[in-house]
Amino acid sequence: MRNSSQPGLSPPAASIASAVSACAAVPPVPKPAAPAAGKLSDSARAGAVVALCVAVVWLAGRATGAPDALVLAAALVLSTVCCWALGVLPEPATTLLFFLCAVLLHVAPPSVVFSGFASAAWWLMFGGAVTGLALRQTGLAQRLAAIIFRGRTGSYRQVIATVALSAVGLAFLMPSTTGRVMLLMPIVLALADRLGFAPGSNGRIGMVLTVAAASYMPPTAILPANIPNSVLLGAANSVYGINLSYGSYLMLHFPILGVLKTVVLVWLVCRMFPEHGPLAALPRQDTAAPGRQEKTLAIILALAVAGFATDTLHGISPAWISLAACIVCLLPGVGLVSARMLAEQVHLTPLLYVAGFLGLGAVVESTGLGTAISAALLRWLPLAPGHTAANVAALGAVGASLGLMTTLPGLPAVLTPLARELSQATGLSLEAVLMLQVPVFSTVFFPYQSPPIVIAMQLGGVGLREGTRLCLALAALTLLVLLPLDYFWWRLLGYLP
Repeated sequence: MRNSSQPGLSPPAASIASAVSACAAVPPVPKPAAPAAGKLSDSARAGAVVALCVAVVWLAGRATGAPDALVLAAALVLSTVCCWALGVLPEPATTLLFFLCAVLLHVAPPSVVFSGFASAAWWLMFGGAVTGLALRQTGLAQRLAAIIFRGRTGSYRQVIATVALSAVGLAFLMPSTTGRVMLLMPIVLALADRLGFAPGSNGRIGMVLTVAAASYMPPTAILPANIPNSVLLGAANSVYGINLSYGSYLMLHFPILGVLKTVVLVWLVCRMFPEHGPLAALPRQDTAAPGRQEKTLAIILALAVAGFATDTLHGISPAWISLAACIVCLLPGVGLVSARMLAEQVHLTPLLYVAGFLGLGAVVESTGLGTAISAALLRWLPLAPGHTAANVAALGAVGASLGLMTTLPGLPAVLTPLARELSQATGLSLEAVLMLQVPVFSTVFFPYQSPPIVIAMQLGGVGLREGTRLCLALAALTLLVLLPLDYFWWRLLGYLP
């Protein structure tokens, strides 16, 4: 790789900059589910999937006597989820069809269907997309990549481990999963270019998926590093007056779901997306002094991270902090992101995708579909005091089933109001039942369940197929190895009898 002549950067950083500049000119885009024009058979296959979903829901509704409105909502949700998971339609088409059908069929009011566009998560992503673009354009991403990974690229496993540890470590400072993804992804893509990992290569896919998984899954064991953690914290306090302690939460969840899950993730990525042979370490040379734009952006990001880390003190959502940083980057005279760059290089697809995910969760909640499913599952489950292992497994099955029907951030909002009844039915303490939600929303079976994972995949140009493979494999290892260990850890700490 030839060195860049970009001023202000030394040869190693400049070499990274040259590759990233090329990527910035043509940003990575998600892999489409089919060729650009597609075939009529693709639409027919999608129609068959939708028809099958509708038939299954209709039969289930007739068998249970569910109201027509609930059956209609369930058919729409199941069809949308299956189209996303199977990739039978391009992702934007599936999302737009969900919006259209939900409004035309009066499944939910437009304010609910399109609530994703008004959510803090959507604006957090938009702001992060702009600051991520600024990171690439100014060369700060390349410089950070050289600093973070210098001397840590001797092997592919070492690269993946460093990426994972960076994502988990940042969770202690930055309470927004999407914000962490937006901060890390340009840096990781810069390193992938420096190491010669072209789009579609195992190395690049592995690095992107490590950012995606490590930014969400292990941090579920850190309060309040993720949205589900924060929802659980707020719901437990508002519904039952229980204040979850940061220290006890960390002690209960982090050793297994945080530390061990990170180790398993690194091992799994290296096995599923291998890159053989030693990698050349970044040269140990000092970079030149950063330019004005890099210094300006570094100050903006430092203030933003400080705002993220102290949101519990000032009460300002990370989304609005991210949006403020985005606006500063766009201001005339600051010179970090131009209006033309904003129009050409901030992609609509991931923004539309996340709005669809959030809207789906809102529809499930507003129509009562989540509550109906959970109530039905509770009637079928054999819960009884004194059977701790069976009760824990049953509660996990309830949460996992609901998590497949909606996004995981909304899961605590559905399960927390049921916690008292679950506590009485199982004989477990109310706090234990509340805490049992964490292993559930930390286990991701499909990428669509966690919007930040999808955001990371979209920004890194990784398709749903690769993300689904990793999520399913990691979920299988979690169920077979990590959750049994977690069960015995809970018993050792006295949370379970």
